[in-house]
Amino acid sequence: MTKVRFYDTVDEALLKFAVIITKSAGKWVFCKHKDRTTYEVPGGHREAGESVEETAKRELYEETGATEYEIMPVCIYSVQKDSGQETFGMLYYAEVTSFEEELHSEIEKIVLSGNLPGNWTYPDIQPELIEEAERLGFL
Repeated sequence: MTKVRFYDTVDEALLKFAVIITKSAGKWVFCKHKDRTTYEVPGGHREAGESVEETAKRELYEETGATEYEIMPVCIYSVQKDSGQETFGMLYYAEVTSFEEELHSEIEKIVLSGNLPGNWTYPDIQPELIEEAERLGFL
């Protein structure tokens, strides 16, 4: 079982991921990877030399084609696997006003929906992140 925890602060060097809960025109924005049948919130790994905010902006563009948006940090989270290994990421919220027509990544398509998906790629993690963003007043 995967366990999600939330933090106010950690050393920025520990932040390995950025996840961006995204809405556009009042609808959720979800990604469908080419190799999966499930849906996910945009996000991904931090690359060498990037700030975690740069990671969030890059992943948002790569995975959704977002070109005009407001993005803000929500909180720090960690994911702990059964092995005990804990990895940290930064959760963001973005409101997108403009998308490119074509995606240039491993994402097959984006879906704008009024509802949360029933078939999450990471069912132990993504609903927890959305719930925390709601609790903190971002959604």
